[in-house]
Amino acid sequence: MELTESYKLPVSQQRAWEALNDTEILRASIPGCESIDADGENAYALSMSASVGPVKARFKGRMLLTDIDAPHTYTIVFEGQGGAAGFGKGNAQVTLEPDGDDATTLSYTASAQVGGKLAQIGSRLVDGAARKIAGEFFKRFSAQLTGGGEGTATDETAAPAADSEAEQTGATESTTEGAEPKRKKSWTAWISKS
Repeated sequence: MELTESYKLPVSQQRAWEALNDTEILRASIPGCESIDADGENAYALSMSASVGPVKARFKGRMLLTDIDAPHTYTIVFEGQGGAAGFGKGNAQVTLEPDGDDATTLSYTASAQVGGKLAQIGSRLVDGAARKIAGEFFKRFSAQLTGGGEGTATDETAAPAADSEAEQTGATESTTEGAEPKRKKSWTAWISKS
């Protein structure tokens, strides 16, 4: 699987770099993230819950930052295990480029391999889920950067994979206008939306 995308962030390059290295901002921005903690120099231990099609799992993994050229670029090398659901591993090259004084373009190219049940459900579902998770990450990340982080990531969004259907409704749908109340949706419905 390969993903290449760019996002415009409403902050300076230095602020974007600092946020990308702030574990609290990352925890609040990564959908389903339960914890992200420093695990050595430029390394992080990560725990998260996710669903891809019919496969729901809690993943535990590790990220290592390499080829660091602050505040311009780094490479993230990652691997995670989801028990019977399978595994994922790969890397992502992240680049920050200034776009005026108050904006930054973040570009990334990621390649990943999955195995186990994840590999059996098909690359189309896996690619679609990865794109949706990335899109939600950048939506939440931008909200964190601009101070609109309230409600974008709560303990509900970090709910672990659960045995009962009621406990699996862990994602919160955000509204841009703030006029409607936030509603819970199941991970399965969120991942499989077109």
